[in-house]
Amino acid sequence: MAKLVSQLALTAMIMSSPLVGATPAEQSGSYLVSKQCGTQQHCFNTIQAAFDAAQQATASGWRTIEVAAGHYYEKVTIAGSQIRLVGQGPQLTRLHFDEVAETAGKYHRDNWGTAGSATLTINADLVAIEGLTIANDFDYLSNDALPKDSPQRVRHMQAAAVLLDIASDRVEFSNVSLEAYQDTLFANGKRAYFRHSKIAGNVDFIFGNGQLLIEDSIIESRRRGKTFDAGVIQSYISAPSTQLANPIGIVVHRSQLTREAGLPDHSVTLGRPWHPTTNFADGRYADPNAVGQVSFIDCFMDSHIHPSHWSSMKGTARDGTKTAVFTPQQSRFYEQGSYGPGATRDDIGLSWQPSLSIEQIHDYLFTDWQAFNRP
Repeated sequence: MAKLVSQLALTAMIMSSPLVGATPAEQSGSYLVSKQCGTQQHCFNTIQAAFDAAQQATASGWRTIEVAAGHYYEKVTIAGSQIRLVGQGPQLTRLHFDEVAETAGKYHRDNWGTAGSATLTINADLVAIEGLTIANDFDYLSNDALPKDSPQRVRHMQAAAVLLDIASDRVEFSNVSLEAYQDTLFANGKRAYFRHSKIAGNVDFIFGNGQLLIEDSIIESRRRGKTFDAGVIQSYISAPSTQLANPIGIVVHRSQLTREAGLPDHSVTLGRPWHPTTNFADGRYADPNAVGQVSFIDCFMDSHIHPSHWSSMKGTARDGTKTAVFTPQQSRFYEQGSYGPGATRDDIGLSWQPSLSIEQIHDYLFTDWQAFNRP
């Protein structure tokens, strides 16, 4: 009963609490985003315009972008350090766009559509995001429901809400809601921390090679547009591509694995190993050193979690075909202290054990990272 009360309290706090104590825009180093600026100084109609002004400012130290309640349809990039983006709560402040990988290559330096699709891109050190929803509104469900041979169907339908790009480090999200479907959160940088937040998606919706700690949050699996037979795995929560040199990848701690209405029992696994296709001196194939690491520690799991808990994933073989298969048993997958109706799992022969406890993970991640308040 105590765990159920805790889950309900966490949901209410994340989804309904407005942010308290946001920095007023008139203070030094602060900027306001509003649809009704009038003649107010340091006030902008778009979030990107406020960021651009903050990054051009000569004053050192943290700069705060306070965003009024409202919907902001724009694609935003944060490239400057010591930036704080503060909304009025996930139900009141919403940043959204609707780009998709099929057409988003133009937004990325390497013409990579998945990365280019992100509504919010962070490519900087020391960034704090608080009190808003960040969404990718691409109509995934309608597209997913189309037959594969339909001329109207978008083939590459990854549509990210947030990209943590390669120069990102020491990024904190607090009281935020990320909403998309496939590839919601792309961790492609260094360290990031989520707390008291919600991340919603379906296929591989928390993925990448970054080092990501998610605590006291809601991980919501969403429906697919296409129809599946009963008991068939439809989606995967995570798809880590952690480099072997890094002891941790994606760590989910004290969080709730929930589902939206209509998602059937036993239809989602905790993750599958992503070995990105990479250029090497002897060819282009799945990176053998991308041995994904993901841990679920002390998490509630609803009945949508499949009893196997983990899945395999195909990758590019050395001959260029998509025939390489990477299994959970070859990966760094781990769970401890799971509870709830989805916690019961089959023994599929996982043997990997982490070298760091959750306390040591905190110490490892937060070395030289003293700017934010943490539990």
